[in-house]
Amino acid sequence: GICGNYFYDRNSGREVMMNDAGFLRAQTIFKAASEAGGRVGVVTAKDKLLALLGSGLEFGNGRTICFSAERSRDATQALNGIDSADRWLERPQPHTYSAELSEFVLAAGVKLLREWEPDLLYLTTTDYIQHKFEPGHATANAFIAMCDRYIGMLDSSGAVVVVTADHGMKPKHGPDGGPSVVFIQDFLDRWVGRGSARVILPITDPYVAHHGSLGSFATVYLEPGADIPKVVSTLESVPGIKEAELGSAAAAKFDLPPDRIGDIVLIAEQGMTIGTSEGSHDLSMLDAPLRSHGGLSEQEVPFLVNRAMELPKDGSLRNYDAFHIAASAASEEPIDG
Repeated sequence: GICGNYFYDRNSGREVMMNDAGFLRAQTIFKAASEAGGRVGVVTAKDKLLALLGSGLEFGNGRTICFSAERSRDATQALNGIDSADRWLERPQPHTYSAELSEFVLAAGVKLLREWEPDLLYLTTTDYIQHKFEPGHATANAFIAMCDRYIGMLDSSGAVVVVTADHGMKPKHGPDGGPSVVFIQDFLDRWVGRGSARVILPITDPYVAHHGSLGSFATVYLEPGADIPKVVSTLESVPGIKEAELGSAAAAKFDLPPDRIGDIVLIAEQGMTIGTSEGSHDLSMLDAPLRSHGGLSEQEVPFLVNRAMELPKDGSLRNYDAFHIAASAASEEPIDG
């Protein structure tokens, strides 16, 4: 049921973050593993994921560890008696906008594997560096080298390790370094009338310093009675828009919950992003040419497994298959479905 950072809740009539566990439509794999008696560790870079990934987990039973690097000094309950994660890991509290935030997660994962021996461990880093620096830049190379070192340590522990990503990243700026953006809310306000359409950007979250809430995917909600096919046809002709589709068609195509993605889905061209209205985006913190995601060109991501095994080659493999692949490799059972 979670299809982005942000959506329009038609039931409440509000635009909200999807970081509340009440939006989940199934229990998590972590809860199921814990209830089966497994030791479960979850370390996130950002606070926004904690409520979702930790939903239903019981603490104090010695089988669950769940905390974020962003709030590592306030992890007493999650760490079951350890005063703070930064003291436990002997690392300073990392800054939210830093490579050190991701390194904190990976270092914690290595220590947990070595000292706590969880049955299931999930580590999720931040894409701050990838937003700021292109491949080949010295900072980007140093970040990937750091990740490689820790992945090597995870591998040497003997655990089955699957490494993947939620999305790719591409430059989204013009020759002058300014962001390339088409403001669809402004366009719709002029064309169908102010208040008749609402544009939602699922990339929206509190961490705007590296993307300014500009991505290549948007959803549009229209007032009842609107001629939706006509609006789709018109949006298809807007420069910078690669695809405009009915929400129902996009839900089937991209495996999304149809009631949470609006009447229309928009996908920008590779080098373009979609904004709401020009005055709604705070771009003052963008101190580098914009790099972002959300389009078709950012769909392809790495999928690495530290075991010799046959993976599907028909295009059906998805990043969310990581758990299934890891479990199959750990049990040495063939992949089925």
